[in-house]
Amino acid sequence: MDEVSPIAELLGQAIYQFTQIKPLLPTYGHLLVSALFPIYIGAHASLSRPSSAAKPEKSEEDGDESEEEAGGIQKMEGLAPSDALMFPLTAGLTLGGLYLVIKHMGADLLNKILGYYFSQMGMLFAIAFLKDSFAVVRSFVFPREYSSSGKIWKRRSTQRVFESASEGVSRLESSEVGIRNSPLPGFWGSIPLPHTARAALWTCREIVYWRAKLRIHIHRVLRTECWLSILDIISIAVSFPTIGYFTFVSKPWWLTNFLGFSFCYGTLQFMSPSTFITGSLILGSLFFYDIYFVYFTPLMVTVAKTLDVPIKLLFPRPAAPGEAPDTISLAMLGLGDIIIPGMMVGLALRFDLYLYYKRKGQQKARAEGKDSEIVKPVYQSALGGWGERFWTRSVVPSKPQLDPPYHNARSFPKPYFTASLIGYVMGMLATLIVMQVFDHPQPALLYLVPGVLISLWGTALVRKEIQEMWEFSDAEEDEEQEPTDDKQAKDSVETGGQASLFSRIFSKSHDAASNNASKETAERQASEESAKDEDDTTKNFELFTISLYYPRKQQQQSDKTQKPTERVSSPEDDENWAIVGADRDAEPPAKRLRRSPRHAADQK
Repeated sequence: MDEVSPIAELLGQAIYQFTQIKPLLPTYGHLLVSALFPIYIGAHASLSRPSSAAKPEKSEEDGDESEEEAGGIQKMEGLAPSDALMFPLTAGLTLGGLYLVIKHMGADLLNKILGYYFSQMGMLFAIAFLKDSFAVVRSFVFPREYSSSGKIWKRRSTQRVFESASEGVSRLESSEVGIRNSPLPGFWGSIPLPHTARAALWTCREIVYWRAKLRIHIHRVLRTECWLSILDIISIAVSFPTIGYFTFVSKPWWLTNFLGFSFCYGTLQFMSPSTFITGSLILGSLFFYDIYFVYFTPLMVTVAKTLDVPIKLLFPRPAAPGEAPDTISLAMLGLGDIIIPGMMVGLALRFDLYLYYKRKGQQKARAEGKDSEIVKPVYQSALGGWGERFWTRSVVPSKPQLDPPYHNARSFPKPYFTASLIGYVMGMLATLIVMQVFDHPQPALLYLVPGVLISLWGTALVRKEIQEMWEFSDAEEDEEQEPTDDKQAKDSVETGGQASLFSRIFSKSHDAASNNASKETAERQASEESAKDEDDTTKNFELFTISLYYPRKQQQQSDKTQKPTERVSSPEDDENWAIVGADRDAEPPAKRLRRSPRHAADQK
């Protein structure tokens, strides 16, 4: 009998494995798409003004919207190189503690405690995730602008009409301005509708873009105000029963995945390494952590399978051989396998934005004859506009755009982001193939970390931008922080600049105490000043008030000063795929106060 050639044996083994994996292909496809989804949206939601772009000027007419932006933007925690050591140590201790509790006390009590905890945290993330999801849907159904018949159509804020001008031409400069009475975009807007239906659609449009200011005042305790939109109300109304059902009734796999998406979406906006060196160190340390706890201990697999909390994504799969056909079998993917590589993917996208404005600044410097100087172009928000991008055909200008609006401010070139996503997909496919061949749980970071890091640094090597990537820092510049107290700013540089995430966590109590003291002082001063202004004969004061008002001053002033064809900024211009759903054209420095240790040392 002739011997089988190695090639034939290899092909036979490949065909056999494909036969075994074929029923699982829908499951693995579901897993891959579910892993990429929160990384993609979380990375885009973390975009903000890079250091290579200048802060846009704020006009008086934008006061209300800028207040909303400043009030809702959250501080993003920057990770330091020391976190590369603290992350695996803290994770290992936590994992070991959970394993001991499960073995000696059972998992029922632990599931209840962790379930209540995650329900509280999940409420905040779920509200933000739902609000931004609804905002994206709104931008597709009722976009702020769209293109049709070679013209750009934008809503006139004072009337229920869309007006147009030729693409690439400002409506104020165009002599031909068209009018459309339908609120629907694209070819839908050309469909004739009865007056009643058209009025109902305009009413729906105004409702979904409605927002007002919520003001809460507690005498000498609290005085704050924030924007409240109809999307906030709907998101809260949906999140409360959803979280309640998950906590007290049942935990189906799709609801676990919803909370997992919310956690990933929020975490990728709140936490990120400031430099590629820091990110590579953190991924490298967790690479060895994952290998050890999956291959050499039962801790990781036991805790993941036992705990019924949203720390993983679940995917229905066919029953294993020997099991009953109606057996519910689920594949799982830990959220750490999404968040840890996702932080580097988000940093890569922000690096692409940094390079976009740096090259635009170089073009502007050459045009102005300032080749030796650093010129920063004005920043234009890269957030939101998903529906507008779908309905509006982008017109590439014949000359470089050196001042906003830029036609590709939201669709800027993304080579590093694309490369990191490709590396993540290759790593995930390698994980699934090895797991199928050896029929054993695999540490996903064993394949994801090399895939992401090799793709990123390899792209920089091919593009000859290694030094650019090495020196890039996602930290804010100190001159843009506009501190009110020089001594406080200096102390923040000395103490906060070199502090890692964990050291800042342990110092929160001190910071909270100092913040409370400063707030009390400010409230006391405000109370004294208001008391001086009050009439001595007036004895009444507001003890507790909650008010909801709709500011109309901006619109009334604009109606008097604007021409009929000019467009007035309206509350519709706040749609974003971001944690707060508000444009960040005027980026407050509190948004991303991230300093790498290298920057802190330079400042000293």
